[in-house]
Amino acid sequence: MFQHLTTVRPGAGSRGRNEAGITTAEYAVGTAAGAGFAGLLYKMLTGGFGNRLLNTLFDHVLGLLGIG
Repeated sequence: MFQHLTTVRPGAGSRGRNEAGITTAEYAVGTAAGAGFAGLLYKMLTGGFGNRLLNTLFDHVLGLLGIG
């Protein structure tokens, strides 16, 4: 009546491959990319572009609220 189902994990039977450092490398790449993006964002927002962007955003929001 019921069939017995077994779950087979991919790579469960493979031997000889050492992938212990892969997660560390992925974290390092992700951290470096995040730091680079944060630096770029900081430079953009602390310059004239950031001031114009924030002023435009606040003016737009105040206009939508009917205050400005």
